Order: sequence, then structure tokens, then C-alpha cells
Amino acid sequence: MLLVNEKDLVVPGQVLAENDYYPGRGTFKEGKKICSSFVGLVSVRNKKINVIPLQSKYIPKRGDVVIGEITDIRFSMWGLDINSPYSGLLPASEVFGKEKRELENVFEIGDVLLLRVVDVDEVRKVKLGLKGRGLGKFRDGILVYITPTKVPRLIGKRGSMINMVKEKTHCDIVVGQNGVVWIKGEPDMERIAERVILMIDREAHTSGLTDRVRELLDRLTGAEPTTLDEDDGSEVVEPEAPVENAVEMEEETENPDEIEEDEVESSGGEESGNEEVKDENNSEEQR
Repeated sequence: MLLVNEKDLVVPGQVLAENDYYPGRGTFKEGKKICSSFVGLVSVRNKKINVIPLQSKYIPKRGDVVIGEITDIRFSMWGLDINSPYSGLLPASEVFGKEKRELENVFEIGDVLLLRVVDVDEVRKVKLGLKGRGLGKFRDGILVYITPTKVPRLIGKRGSMINMVKEKTHCDIVVGQNGVVWIKGEPDMERIAERVILMIDREAHTSGLTDRVRELLDRLTGAEPTTLDEDDGSEVVEPEAPVENAVEMEEETENPDEIEEDEVESSGGEESGNEEVKDENNSEEQR
């Protein structure tokens, strides 16, 4: 027997179902009862009950596309903050192969990059890479941090929510699966986009969000009111490329695992936020 509905807000210990249902992420079983482990939203798929936490840390997995800021430069790698308890590491070999170069001449502390998770080891070290279409260094722009589990809601079904924000503000926007969002546009429009994105983060669990977001965008930008079908944030699609003008690099021989959730969403503007990355053999030198 199911005791809650899809997208219901639940609290730790709350009984969600009995007997014929199965515990999924964010739940535990007590006798024949399935209970919530978190404050979060209910998701039911084929009699498996999950609870998506409203607040959580980003846990990296192979293949994720993330936004990271360089915080450390070591002998053969860069250290990055990826909004996670895990440490992000970008080996020099991922940037310019076997060639020896001064790392400070390529990326500096404070640089912001779009990267892919190559591997995660048992001691919480995350190997990052730049081999992939659109990956590289951002130029200018601002960063906004949201709860990683809210990324699908920010993107919306078939990209409807984030595309509305981009169209209304004329900003380039890239959403990392780690909950870091990069925005570039006119300064006043960047701040409007930031305000709207933070609103979506706060109110992701509420109904009628799309209408409220549209109304806020129209009011802040002075645009004519528009209509958009309400989305439920349940579907996230992988874009063709994170940034249109970024160089398409050769992929690794073995492709990363397919991304099942929280895919990156990106801009489609004419001006790119990413610098080109290459090496002499398979990729190009970072500019």
C-alpha cells in the first residue's frame, strides 16, 4: 500500500509504503514498512520508492560533467573545488599529454573550468579530464551555487526551464551536475538570471513554479508576458555540446558510463565562455 503521492514532501522516519513496494535511494525498510531517510521529495518508479533530498552534497560519478575552480597547483596536476566533499584533481597529462610544461602558464588559481569526471577512487579523489566537446576554461561570467539534487528541476523537462531563463536574459548559461551554474551576459542580466536560478533552487519542491519563474522574468526584464507549458522537471536531456564555439576534442578510447541523471545544460549563444584546449597529438593547447 502506497501512503504518499509522487513529489510529496516527506520527513525522516515518515512511513511511505507497506508490503508490495521496494526501498530505493533515500529510504530504509523497517519490517514491512518503507520509511524516508531524509527531508525530501517522493519519487515512485515501478514500485520502487526513492526520496530525493532537498539538501545534499554532490557525490561524483564517472561521466559527470562538472564546473570546478582551481584552488591549488602541484607538481603534475591542478587541484579543484567541485562543490563536493571529494577532492578534484586534473592531471597535467589530461591537458597536454606527455609534454612537460609549466602548469602556471596554462591554468592559474581561480580559473573556472568545465570538466568531465574520469574516475573516482576509494579515498575520495576525483580524477577530472578535459577531453570532450565543449570542455575547457570559462572566460568572465559569474558562478551561482545550487543544491545538486535540484539540477533536474532547474533544467526542466526537455530543457524548458533553463531555456526560458536564457531566452529572457540573453545570457549564456551552463549548469554543472555538481550544482555549480556559470552565467555570462550583460551585468544586469547576469544578476537577474542569478536571482531567478536561486528562486528555482529554493522553491523546486513547490507546484506552479514555472508560472512564477516566467512572471518574475517578465517583470525583471520588462518583457511581454509569454506562455509556457508547466514542466515537472522529470526529464533531463544531454545537450549536443556545452558551448557552441568550443573545440570538439577527441574522445577517450573507452567512453565514460552513460549519464543517467542531472546532465549538464549549456548555452547556445554565439560567444563562447570556454577557451580552447589542445595538445600536439589528440587535443589542442589551452588558450
